[in-house]
Amino acid sequence: MEGCIFCKIINGEIPSEKIYEDDLMIIINDIAPKAKKHYLAIPKKHYKLFSEMTEQDSVELGKCIRKIGELADSLGLENGFRFIVNQGDDAEQTVFHLHMHLVGGQKLRILDYKQDNA
Repeated sequence: MEGCIFCKIINGEIPSEKIYEDDLMIIINDIAPKAKKHYLAIPKKHYKLFSEMTEQDSVELGKCIRKIGELADSLGLENGFRFIVNQGDDAEQTVFHLHMHLVGGQKLRILDYKQDNA
């Protein structure tokens, strides 16, 4: 998709160290890490939300998730990791190309979500 930073990284238009790449996804370091290890797993096909996925997209995303599990040890996530997907504006999705945050390499505290009903 034109103008998408992740599409440009995938296509080699913007340089980025690819930690892993196959025919379905790339894994890169997050530029603003929230933990000792913070990667982005980015499907090569562009879509913003789960609701925009086709049946084939869901099969391919499942393969990506399985591969992430296989790669966890080599990524330094052998003791566990957090898997985060931000969907839409309320979740503060900042790049509108579906991607998965893999966060770990250290003990992660429980997230404290507070709802402001005022």
